[in-house]
Amino acid sequence: MLIFEFQTRKMYPTLSDMLRDLLGIDIPLPFPTFGFFVAIGFIVAAYFFTEEMKRKEANKLLFSRLVDVKIGEKASTWELVSNGFFGFLVGFKFIEAVFNYGALVENPQEFLFSGRGNFIGGLLGAGLFAWMKFREKDKEKLETPKMVKQNVRPHELVGNMTMVAAIAGILGSKIFHNLENWSEFAADPIAALVSFSGLSIYGGLIIGGGAVLYYATKNGLRWIHVADACAPALMVGYGVGRIGCQLSGDGDWGMPNDAIKPDWMSFLPDWMWAFDYPNNVLNIDLQKDFHNMGLESLTGNAWPTPFYETVMAFIIFGILWSLRKRISAPGVMFSLYLAFNGLERFFIEKIRINPDYHFLGIEATQAEIIAVVLFFCGIAGMVFFSQKKNKFIPKAVEG
Repeated sequence: MLIFEFQTRKMYPTLSDMLRDLLGIDIPLPFPTFGFFVAIGFIVAAYFFTEEMKRKEANKLLFSRLVDVKIGEKASTWELVSNGFFGFLVGFKFIEAVFNYGALVENPQEFLFSGRGNFIGGLLGAGLFAWMKFREKDKEKLETPKMVKQNVRPHELVGNMTMVAAIAGILGSKIFHNLENWSEFAADPIAALVSFSGLSIYGGLIIGGGAVLYYATKNGLRWIHVADACAPALMVGYGVGRIGCQLSGDGDWGMPNDAIKPDWMSFLPDWMWAFDYPNNVLNIDLQKDFHNMGLESLTGNAWPTPFYETVMAFIIFGILWSLRKRISAPGVMFSLYLAFNGLERFFIEKIRINPDYHFLGIEATQAEIIAVVLFFCGIAGMVFFSQKKNKFIPKAVEG
């Protein structure tokens, strides 16, 4: 309960704030708390995804494949140039950060996405990275390069799939968030695009998930088994990421909540019922913000929806993880995840602040609409895949 106890006093926009409050150590670090927990979420999700991929392999639902790999070649011009370019970017920013560390800590995203940097550092970085690639290839160089067969096991692709999910997911999250908050995007497009806050989970799920399944299919894996394998991982990763939302106060709080905490919650901290998110990363005074939005609030407290979502995500993860060996029909596990995901998000939206869409007399948020679609897709998927079980099980396993 340590996380939830110390955060009742204030928010932690950066890890430095957390270390200062917990340990009394003042170390200026350019790591936002929200971003840190998102990264931890990806790592935790990758672990459970890998474990499920290994289980699918053992059950003969996913198979290794041989790929042709050419070995013994010297470094190509493209490899040297691409590594040199990446090295230039690293050196350009790293040396600048060393000499202007305060500017990096003060506003990491502005620093990283600005044009400021050290040109000499960039040249040194380019030379170092290009040389490292040259040395790597030179050690493996053969007098006559040859083609060899390399066995690639499905779980060995999890690292690449996690990277694909991270890049495509963040891109999708920003796109969906900016579509939902178009006026904010139009007012300052650059800030909206580079900000570490303002991410739509469904944008990440749809774009990131689609990219992962495409990558898996291109690498010879049946998408349905990969989807089943990643379902519990998606939920636990989401729960961990929401911890970052709660600790940093990134704006995902709920509607005003001035109600008195009910007696059945008397043994729990007050912030679990209503919280004003002091010192949040957005520097927003909730009471003033509620007033500006035309909402009434006497206390400036909001429903702590990120905390509720963390709790629900961990509960759903526990259910999915406990059922994974009992569900034999491919596709049902992922369908169950979709149904739970839609159900959880639909109800949390009832106490969250998000702009409504108006369509055919219906008022609903973007997340509510997607949640309903996911829920019914999940229900339909469970029915369909239960009836088509044998269609997606390899013949060798069936027999």
